[in-house]
Amino acid sequence: MIPASPENITGLILAGGRGSRMGGVDKGLALLDGRPMVSHVLDRLAPQVGPILISANRSTEHYAMFGRPVIPDRLEGFAGPLAGLEAGLAACTTPYLATAPCDSPFLPPDLVPRLAEALCAERASVAVARTGDQLQPVFALMRSFALPDLQAFTRAGGRKMELWLRRLKWVACPFDDAPDAFANINTPDELRAHQAGDFPR
Repeated sequence: MIPASPENITGLILAGGRGSRMGGVDKGLALLDGRPMVSHVLDRLAPQVGPILISANRSTEHYAMFGRPVIPDRLEGFAGPLAGLEAGLAACTTPYLATAPCDSPFLPPDLVPRLAEALCAERASVAVARTGDQLQPVFALMRSFALPDLQAFTRAGGRKMELWLRRLKWVACPFDDAPDAFANINTPDELRAHQAGDFPR
């Protein structure tokens, strides 16, 4: 069944990384146009979902200022996006969970509806965005019942989203019309370039 309304979908912003390529700076709090990047992501994701969670392992008091629950990884050692996803699914109280990273402030305004259409058309457990031949695994929509399988995968040492997807029925949803919407900002140079307006908004 296609989610009838955004209230059926929890949004999860993944902000739990080390930010090593950003010089250790917490990427979600790096300023773009005078606002933290996570604020831009919130603005774009909020109309598409109901409740929103923020996955973060540091600067939690700063993330809490955005008025959303902040949840840390339950796996130790900055174990990557799947660790944040696992914590998000465990906290999710809706049938669906949509994910987006904190360093992609230009995400499509129709990301979640299109993922939902693909998910339900294929009766899949997970739908993942794709641009051309490039899978965008941290832009995903999944059914919340995927949690037990993800827990089993991570407890066995699994850390790669693509490997976890192979265990499930999943579908790639094309966004070839909006490849620039998935641009992420990983380094200070990329941040400066976006500040200068060198990338599409």
